[in-house]
Amino acid sequence: MWQRRAFLQAAGAGFAASLMPRQSLALERTALVFASAVQTAKGRYGAVLLGEAGELIASIDLPDRGHDVTISRAAGRGVVFARQPGTFAVVFDPAGQEAPLTLTSVTGRHFFGHGVFSPDGRLLYATESDFDAAQGVVGIYDATDGYRRLGEFPTHGTGPHEMLLMPDGVTLVVANGGIETHPDYGRSELNIETMDPSVVFIDRRDGALVGQLRLDGGLHQLSIRHMAIDARSRVWFGCQYKGAPSQSPQLVGYASMDGVIKLINLPNDTLRDLRNYVGSVAASADGNTIAISSPEGDLLVAIDADAGQPRLVQTLRSGCGLAADGAGFVASSGMGELIGVGENERAPQHYDFQFDNHMLRV
Repeated sequence: MWQRRAFLQAAGAGFAASLMPRQSLALERTALVFASAVQTAKGRYGAVLLGEAGELIASIDLPDRGHDVTISRAAGRGVVFARQPGTFAVVFDPAGQEAPLTLTSVTGRHFFGHGVFSPDGRLLYATESDFDAAQGVVGIYDATDGYRRLGEFPTHGTGPHEMLLMPDGVTLVVANGGIETHPDYGRSELNIETMDPSVVFIDRRDGALVGQLRLDGGLHQLSIRHMAIDARSRVWFGCQYKGAPSQSPQLVGYASMDGVIKLINLPNDTLRDLRNYVGSVAASADGNTIAISSPEGDLLVAIDADAGQPRLVQTLRSGCGLAADGAGFVASSGMGELIGVGENERAPQHYDFQFDNHMLRV
């Protein structure tokens, strides 16, 4: 999470000079920067950097629809990953001094929309699929050598989605969604009856499995997708239910490295309005509040991480992207809106582009 001064230091002195004067002024006046993939009014795809007041600072073009963004202060680079099952990732220079670099997935693999850098910025890790074997892998890329792919290690599951780096800087946590896909079948889900979702902890240094946690066997159709880490280093996750629409299992829980995995009990009306779908998960700046979104239910929920109970329920049509902002959150929507949530509630900002699923506080 970069404050403006740290962002400028990491990007280099040329960052502000590389922007248009209006954009440079916007950067000078903002304390926080947010990143998101977008779709333009003309149906094209890109990614944007926004200031805390919603001002557009910079943008890049993408060859197709993007999903999530990761940025490394140490590397001075950001990466936008294609929506799964996509075959590209675009590396960009926030300073605007170098042209974006497009990475193409290797034969037999596709990206799953998420990735993280190592703490020193030298390596990039990406969730990918060995789609012929229906097994997830973590692709490893050398950020010091043109993002050359060095190899991979298994995620010990199918359909890996979001991946985060734990506070220890060593352990990766991966949400195995449990759903098999294949590029020949687009986004079709090929194994709904035999899904096997899990949360796994992996040592990024050698790919060793540290631990793997599954929900009760009766919930094998509850796909674990997105995550955030709270102040106690617990990994909160949001799920998408692929079973009978008439059923409404709990959708939010947390896992820990000491072997605990647990769903919390959301109120029935909130659970109903989520419509079996959590799209994004984010932690507040202090890690004491977890926010989830449902673009299917047009709903945002802020949860007290200690009590496991909602603090706030708010509507946002097609709302999905979430990021910490001061004492609250900002949320973005597929309708081109950006709003404040909780203590940061304010009048919505409107854009001539549509936000994609996720927002990153840079």
